[in-house]
Amino acid sequence: MDKLILGRYIPGSSIIHRLDPRSKLIAMFSFIVIVFWANNLLTNTIMAVFTLTVILLSKVKLSFFLNGLKSMFGIILFTTAFQMFFNHKGDILWSFSFFKITDYGLGQAGLIFMRFVLIICISTLLTLTTTPLSLADAVESLLKPLRPLKVPVHEIGLMLSLSLRFVPTLMDDTTRIMKAQQARGVDFGEGSLVQKVKSIIPILIPLFASSFKRADALAIAMEARGYQGGDGRTKYRRLAWGLQDNITILILILLGLVLFFFKAP
Repeated sequence: MDKLILGRYIPGSSIIHRLDPRSKLIAMFSFIVIVFWANNLLTNTIMAVFTLTVILLSKVKLSFFLNGLKSMFGIILFTTAFQMFFNHKGDILWSFSFFKITDYGLGQAGLIFMRFVLIICISTLLTLTTTPLSLADAVESLLKPLRPLKVPVHEIGLMLSLSLRFVPTLMDDTTRIMKAQQARGVDFGEGSLVQKVKSIIPILIPLFASSFKRADALAIAMEARGYQGGDGRTKYRRLAWGLQDNITILILILLGLVLFFFKAP
C-alpha cells in the first residue's frame, strides 16, 4: 500500500498544490503533447530540467515518483527494448541472428525512454498534488461545453471520482484475499508461468464478487439519499482560476515554443 500511487494524494501547501485542478489538467495534457517535440539531447535536457523543477516546487518526496516509475517499469523496458533491437535504420553497432542494434535505433530507444519517464512523472505529480474529488470536478468543468451535445458530463466526473476513491479499497481487498488464500495453502510465488496465472484465479473471483457487492450497496445508498444526478446540484467546493493558473498555462506555451524552435528537423 505504501507503493500505491494511483488515487493517492499527498497533502501540502506548495504552489503546485494551490493551483486550480483545471489548469493542472490542461498543463499535463499540454506537456504530453509537447514532449514529443523533444527529439534531441538539448530538448530532452530542457524537458528534464523543467520536470525536475516542478517536482521540487511541489515539495513531494522523490520516492513517490520512483515508485510510480517502478510500477510502469515493465512497459518502459519492453517498449525501449523493442525499439532498440528491431529498428534497423542507421549503422549497425551489434547484431545476433535477427537482433540488431543500430545507432539510430539506440537513439530512438533513448528518446522513448525519456518520454515515458517524463510523462509518468508529470502524471504522478498531478495525482499526488490534487485530491480525487477536485480532479473529478475539474474534468466535469472542462467537459461542460459538451453538455449541449448530450454528453453526460456530470456522470463522467462522478465515475472518475468513484474510481479513484475505490482504488485503495480494492487494493485492501486484494491484500486481504491474498492473505486468506495463503493461509489456506495457496502459493503465489512458485511454479511455472501457467501455474502462477492459475493461482490468480482464487483472487479474482472473490475480488469481483466483493466489488459488485460494494457497487450495489453504493447505488442503494445514493438512491436512498435522493441522488438525482447533476441537474440543479450545487458544489460544496468551488473551483477558482487565479493569476497563478494563467502563469502556468503561459509557461507551458513558452516551453512548447522553445521545444518547437530547438527540435531536430
